[in-house]
Amino acid sequence: MLDETDQSLTEAANRWLAALESALSGRDGKSFDGLFASECHWRDVLAFTWDLRTVNGPDRIAEEFRRHAGPASACNFRVDESRTPPRRLTRTGKDIIEAIFRFDTASGPANGVVRLIPDDPPTAWTLMTALSDIAGHEEAIGDHRPTGEIYSRDFSGPNWLDRRKSSAAYADRDPAVLVVGGGQAGLSIAARLTQLNIDTLIVDREDRIGDNWRKRYHALTLHNQVHVNHLPYMPFPPNWPTYIPKDKIANWFESYAESMELNFWTGTEFEGGVYDEDRQCWTARLRLADGTIREMRPRHIVMAIGVSSIPNRPDIPILKKFGGQALHSSEYGDAADWNGKNVLVIGTGTSGHDIAQDLHSHGASVTMAQRSSTLIVGIEPSAQLPYTLYGEGPPLEDCDLLTVSFPFPMLKTFHQQITEQTRIYDRDLLDALARIGFRLDFGPDDTGWQFKYLERGGGYYFNVGCSDLMIDGKIGLIQFDEIETFTDTGLTTRGGETLPLDLVVLATGYKGQDYMVRHLFGDGVADRVGRIWGFDPELQELRNMWVRTGQPGLWFLAGSFAQCRIYSKYLGLQIKACEEGLIGLKRDPD
Repeated sequence: MLDETDQSLTEAANRWLAALESALSGRDGKSFDGLFASECHWRDVLAFTWDLRTVNGPDRIAEEFRRHAGPASACNFRVDESRTPPRRLTRTGKDIIEAIFRFDTASGPANGVVRLIPDDPPTAWTLMTALSDIAGHEEAIGDHRPTGEIYSRDFSGPNWLDRRKSSAAYADRDPAVLVVGGGQAGLSIAARLTQLNIDTLIVDREDRIGDNWRKRYHALTLHNQVHVNHLPYMPFPPNWPTYIPKDKIANWFESYAESMELNFWTGTEFEGGVYDEDRQCWTARLRLADGTIREMRPRHIVMAIGVSSIPNRPDIPILKKFGGQALHSSEYGDAADWNGKNVLVIGTGTSGHDIAQDLHSHGASVTMAQRSSTLIVGIEPSAQLPYTLYGEGPPLEDCDLLTVSFPFPMLKTFHQQITEQTRIYDRDLLDALARIGFRLDFGPDDTGWQFKYLERGGGYYFNVGCSDLMIDGKIGLIQFDEIETFTDTGLTTRGGETLPLDLVVLATGYKGQDYMVRHLFGDGVADRVGRIWGFDPELQELRNMWVRTGQPGLWFLAGSFAQCRIYSKYLGLQIKACEEGLIGLKRDPD
């Protein structure tokens, strides 16, 4: 074992990094033998491969390093003394040394995280390498603050506001990048691209920036805590509440777009695009707020409308017999309109639970219909366990880098352990739900709610009170397959019972992004892109997310606030690299 009385953790990490550099350069005939443990993982984020990919095992890692070491020209590996120093920690049951390091590549500066098993000499369990900037094209922040004409004092000409209005109008030009969707994904990537001096326009069909949150149901509050939800460059003020109300986040979006000088067209519907292979640009069709059509020719389109934005309305033939109102959760508005009424909510994910609780709180008699098993997690502490890293002490930037450094096999084990712990914390709640007939699950391979989100975008609920209302009988529960038929005034069950209804809410989620691409771009583009979201078992990354795709110039960004903040950086770097001719527009299938 490593003797820490004779050798500091920093020295141990630097020795390992020096050995890695020697192996990469081939100096003195050095090989990768002895650098990696028998169980090991390397995740590269643009630094060597201009891709996001994970490889496992010492032989595969050595093979991939040999393949990419020459073009990358990686050198000057050393612990980054400006960041969280190396630490002795336990990750997923392993005692390790965790160190943040920096190095240089042919493309620019890079950083990474290594987790060493403290043998003598140490061997690497996990390694992550990530490009941080493109040399000569750094973000316009800090020492690289913008000083262009827009900020000059011109007493005889336009001032800053005049120039901003002119820039956002696009009267005489097209943007290099068209971002479709103005939520956390669209704002994050537009902010990144703007700092990289790439002309970017966000379009959103809502009337006001932030309406994608502002128009959602009245009681909505974010279910994860404020410290993980910051947008790039502008953290929330320190007096913000632990859980952010929807209108507060919506108003922040509006001020964020203004502060970051983002070009943003509201009331603008993206109706599709056609790619010109010869000119390497899109013809994008936009329907403006006044109904007129504007065609633009951006080189890149970033779809940033979330996991999806097209409501999933399942075909339920018996529902056609219902004489009352039936609407999708995306159309649900003010619960006060249903005071004293009878409501059935079909679906037991987050939206279904929150809408049911909202209706109950405003005097409606509510029953939930469960179509499939659902993962239930207590809001505290269980739902916050995946974010414990952010409470360990390192600053946000370091926590984000550490988050990126978890390879898929480690991430899966981590969430299985979390799920096991949540079942202990939530035992009384889960047992009570089972007693009333609520069908429970714990995610694929018991990996919990986050893997359910990464695989399918839903299927879970963080309990903020609705589960307790069901347990207490204040909100009813019925299994959907117990419904015999709907009637003009309600429904009847297979057991002969009747339930009067005035409203049915379909909390049935949204169509996948695959459906959206086929709808907006046609079969050819959809077939070239392939599946979107969910893990690719070979690359061990989310499919077609945050990377180049099989369709040149088409990109996807979605996920939580944290995912959008983190991965918008790497998506932005790839688009900048394409613009500067450093990489091609199409992802290498190899």
